[in-house]
Parts: sequence; C-alpha cells; structure tokens
Amino acid sequence: MSDKQQMLRDIEMDVKYTRGMIGREALDSRVMEAMKVVPRHEFIPSGARHQAYYNGPLPIGHGQTISQPYIVALMTDLLEPTAEDVVLEVGTGSGYQAAVLSQVVRQVYTLEIIESLSQRAAETLRRLGYRNVECRVDDGYDGWPEQAPFDGIIVTAASPNIPQPLVDQLKPGARLVIPIGMPYAHQELMVVEKLDAGEISVREVLGVAFVPLTRQRLRDE
Repeated sequence: MSDKQQMLRDIEMDVKYTRGMIGREALDSRVMEAMKVVPRHEFIPSGARHQAYYNGPLPIGHGQTISQPYIVALMTDLLEPTAEDVVLEVGTGSGYQAAVLSQVVRQVYTLEIIESLSQRAAETLRRLGYRNVECRVDDGYDGWPEQAPFDGIIVTAASPNIPQPLVDQLKPGARLVIPIGMPYAHQELMVVEKLDAGEISVREVLGVAFVPLTRQRLRDE
C-alpha cells in the first residue's frame, strides 16, 4: 500500500470513529477523489516530505501548519460544495486546502496574512496548474468584500468568535466552516449556516486544535 493510499484509509477510519459527532458515515466521493489527486507532498517543506501522507498536521514555517488530512477532507465536506460554487478560504498557509477545494468548486479565493507564505503558496499552486485559485495577502477576518457573496467560506485558523464580516459575505443558504476557541485551549469546529432571512444557524461538530487566526491589528501593535 502506498503512503497516499494509507492516508486515504486513515481518513476513512477517522470518519467512522467520529461519525456520531460529524453526522456522516462517509465523506462525499468528490471530496475523497480530491484528497486522492492533490499531491500533498508538494505543499510541505522539503525536510518533512517523508511525512507528507501522515494523517496529522505538519509545520510549514512561521509558526503555521498544514492541517491533518482528515480535517482538510472533513471541512471541505462540511461546506457541501457544488461544482459551480465560488468559495473563500481564510488562511492559505501552504495552499493545500485551497488545492483540494479547487477540485470540487469553480473558483477559490484565498487570503493569507503572512506575505511569504502567501507568495510560496501562490507559486506552488501556479506551478501545479491550479488555475482557479486566486491568492491575496490580507487580514482574513475581514474577508474579501470585492468578490462576495460566497457560496461557502472555510477558515483554517481558530477565531475566538464568529467573524461578522464573513457571515455578511455568505450567500443565503451558504455555510461558514470555522474552528472557534482560544489558542492552546478547547476549540470546536463549527458549521455556521446563513438562513434565507439573514439569521444564522450554528452547529458544533468536533473538538479540534488549530493555530490562532492572526489579525492585522494585532500584528501592527
């Protein structure tokens, strides 16, 4: 069995183990196919590539990580994406989550506050031929108003609260998938759905551990 095949099997096992919390017996086949075809090793620094298909997070520099493959797959699935969707990712990091999203939606816009990470991710995505991903350096808490509204938003860093600008940039019926909680404390992966009348529905899914969402205001202080 190849390392990638083992990763896919590990994801399936994690889904079965957590099915009571995530409300799924299996992830969408389109999501699993994306996990199969995206080369995770290309998004990992060379020194850690021997662990590329390990079902866990790995460091990518600047105190940031590439998320556990199971969590990448789960968050993509919870978005319930369709082929014509336009989605926003907050926290580009390595670019891996954006690459996975690019396989299941029409267009991905992705924000990263650390310029060197954003540049490296953009170069990797471009080199690998992911033409439907646009990267920008910015404070993701405020979203990307010029491209809103979105069919879905994924946040790959933990916020202490649900960012109102992101809720405002969702289409009615769209979903925000986001970890909520403080650094080095309990965090909960949540699905926030914007209802047709503008109210939101919030569902807790799973306990998680993410790096904190970095704000430009805090970086400037």
